[in-house]
Order: sequence, then C-alpha cells, then structure tokens
Amino acid sequence: MSDAAKEKKAHGVLAQAELAPYQAKDGEEYMSDAQRNHFRRILETWRAQLRAEVDRTVGHLKEEASNYADPVDRAAQEEEFAIELRTRDRERKLIKKIEKTLELIERNDFGYCESCGVEIGIRRLEARPTADLCIDCKSLAEIREKQMRGS
Repeated sequence: MSDAAKEKKAHGVLAQAELAPYQAKDGEEYMSDAQRNHFRRILETWRAQLRAEVDRTVGHLKEEASNYADPVDRAAQEEEFAIELRTRDRERKLIKKIEKTLELIERNDFGYCESCGVEIGIRRLEARPTADLCIDCKSLAEIREKQMRGS
C-alpha cells in the first residue's frame, strides 16, 4: 500500500471532509471552539455522505427490482437486496450516533469519556469521531464483552 493510500485510509473521515489533522496551538485548551468546529465539520460531512448512500440505495432498489421467472435469479437478487439493506441499517444507526455526538458538541460535552471523564484525545476522535470512551475504558469494555460471550 502506498504512503498516500495509507494516509487516506488512516484519515478517511478527515479526507472526506477535506480537512487536515487538527494541529493544536501552543497553550490551546482542550475542546476549544476551533476543535469543536473541526469535529462538527467532520461529523456533518460524514452524516451527509451516509444520507446520500441511503438515497442511492432507495433508487437502486427501485430501479433494479425485477420479478425474475427463474427462482435462482430471484433468490440472488433478494440476497443482494438483503445485504444492501443490512448495510443501510448499520449506517442508519451510525447516523443516529453522529447526531448524538453533534448534540454533545453543542452542549460542550464532547471529547470526554462517558465512563471516567478524562479527555478522549484529538487523534482518537479523528480516527473515531463518535468515540464516547477513552482508550482505557474502551479496552476494559471490550474485555468484559469477551468474557460475557465466553470467548
């Protein structure tokens, strides 16, 4: 993978919003207005992209819906539609999470761990703008989840 491809993948949401990684100024307070605006732009761009995908899917399903005589063709089309709808359902849930995160930004509660209250960190939030747990709390939650599954 080229350096450019790695950079684009590492900052996928940033690239979509046409933003560079945030560079904090000397002495800048965590979650300043500039930082909140940076994340607001990222989240709004991401939400718009997901909504556009939903619109494309609806159009695709309407255009491609055919009543095939061959049961194999019909089954293949139904499976394709089912996969597409599952993907859109996950994206719908992600849109809700983005909207919740945008509300946190508006209330000045964004960027802090819901569990322990520490700063989540700019780089973690750029990688996962909807993160609501710091890396330590998230790691503990994943360990508990594995234990509950019996893995």
